[in-house]
Amino acid sequence: MSTAPVLTFFNNKGGVGKTSLVYHVSWMLSELGHTVLVADLDPQANLTAAFLSEQGLEKLWDEPVGKQGKTIFQCVERLAGVGDIRDPRLLRVTDELYFLAGDLALSGFEDLLSAEWPNCLGSQNLYRPFRVITSFWQVIQSGARRCRAEFVLVDVGPSLGAVNRSALIATDYVVVPLAADLFSRQGLRNLGPTLRRWRSDWKKRRGNWEAPEFALPEGFMLPIGYLIQQHGVRLSRPVEAYDRWVRRMPAEYSASVLDIPPPRSAPSDPREDANAIATVKHYRSLVPLAQDAGKPIFALAPADGAIGSHAASARDAFHDFKELTEEIVRRVNREVLLRRPARA
Repeated sequence: MSTAPVLTFFNNKGGVGKTSLVYHVSWMLSELGHTVLVADLDPQANLTAAFLSEQGLEKLWDEPVGKQGKTIFQCVERLAGVGDIRDPRLLRVTDELYFLAGDLALSGFEDLLSAEWPNCLGSQNLYRPFRVITSFWQVIQSGARRCRAEFVLVDVGPSLGAVNRSALIATDYVVVPLAADLFSRQGLRNLGPTLRRWRSDWKKRRGNWEAPEFALPEGFMLPIGYLIQQHGVRLSRPVEAYDRWVRRMPAEYSASVLDIPPPRSAPSDPREDANAIATVKHYRSLVPLAQDAGKPIFALAPADGAIGSHAASARDAFHDFKELTEEIVRRVNREVLLRRPARA
């Protein structure tokens, strides 16, 4: 069965602009003509709040659930009883951009995911534990088939819990957003070993079910690079601290995430590091305008208040996110080709 590649933006350190990146990259993918499905698997549902107004959120969460689930939690909630997965009801943002909403109630699914994880190594009744553990992937791929998505982008919370473990099992490729600080360095030191452990543990479980009754994700969780936020403050001391930490990220990413000792000649500038997808500028003055307009910063028009220097910044943002997104597409397509079986 053909499946859409799933790309998750993940760092267990919060405050690195992860949700904003998913939002803007998904919009840019659609601008570039790709059909994309975005899924909010963060129990805080910040990405959902970016796509919907307050009235839209109230309607989403308060209306009775039908045959289809309007949020990721509504799609999987029946697994806590005797029911099965609901197909997702997607929000069509544009002709090329579709969205599967998040839900604050998703945090309540954590206990079930934790309980069923060891049961995947059992010797009988494997249908239910695997159905629960792979439920996010089942829902995402159902949605991707429905909208014929070329790419699936996933936003997750900054944790290493059971919800994120199942989200990463559903993931083919991982992008790591970073800030240039001590906390991001520590985040990398947690993230790398966790991804390797989850990948190994899932491989054991997947191999334990010799004749699965439904499709299972591969769970590649392959890191394809990192994005680093540029510092926006121009006072000398913060800039010095930024430079000090940013120079450490290429070697730290290589050692912690890729498990490859960096060579002595490893670059100290992310712009020279093959693992760096891009450095991301701050567009602080555009953020309030974009939030009010309900659109990405690079789509702001004079009618939204983007005039003068704001209009120039919006044009710069379009160029930056276009370049960043095209690089992500190149990296994903390269890995897809590498994994494609050779013809006989």
